[in-house]
Formats: sequence, C-alpha cells, structure tokens
Amino acid sequence: MLVVAIALDAGDGSVLMQRRDFGAVHGGLWEFPGGKVDPGETPEQAAVRELSEELGVTLDIGSLEAVGFASGHTVPAEQGGKGPSRPLVILLYVCRSWQGVPTALEAAELAWLAPGAIASLSMPPLDYPLAEALGRYLSAG
Repeated sequence: MLVVAIALDAGDGSVLMQRRDFGAVHGGLWEFPGGKVDPGETPEQAAVRELSEELGVTLDIGSLEAVGFASGHTVPAEQGGKGPSRPLVILLYVCRSWQGVPTALEAAELAWLAPGAIASLSMPPLDYPLAEALGRYLSAG
C-alpha cells in the first residue's frame, strides 16, 4: 500500500501534526496528515486530495517537495487493523504554500510544532523515521 504524508511548514519554524481519531487504527497517536494513494493517482495528486479532505486546504502540486520515505507493514486485524498485514510505503513531502486555514476535519486535533519536538510525540511506528528525515531535510535547507 502506498501512502503520502505531508509536513505543512508554516515558515516560522513550526510544522503541522494531527492526532488520529481515538476510534481509528493507531487512535490517539500523532501523525503527518495524508493518506492512501488511490488507483490512477500520482502520490502528488493524492497529497492534494488528502489535504483537501482532511484539513480543508488547497495545495498546488508544484509546492510539494519530496523529503523521504518509510516502509514497513500495516497493522493486522488481530492487533486492531482493518485486515491482514500488508507491505506499506509512506512518502513524505514538505509543503510551504497552501490556501486556506488547516482545520481538523478528520482528526481529533491539530498542533503546530517545532520539527525537533515531533519525534517526542506518540506516533505510529513509521512516522518516527519520517520525522527524522524531515529534521534532516529542514536543517540542510
């Protein structure tokens, strides 16, 4: 399964994170906004669609900067997942320009955090290497 995650960078040293609804898989954990790439979509198209659905913001594909990826497996049903465990790849993008005010349309809450503070959050396992990649990317550029 291919998934996109987007780090909205406010330009003031903060990045947007969202807390998963408590009834969802990994409920109550923090994550980068995003979601599954649908059949026929590019990852960038999925990023634009997902942030519109989840946050009510509009992104331009050209504003997405590829940062890195993490891979692993989905949570199996016996551990609260939605079916058998499957391979999972999450692609992380940074976006510094969007239209609208991010609103928690599908999440329990949102928070703007310094990139260095993200790794201390309780997150799904694959979000930790994404947070590390984001820190390296932002400190290099």
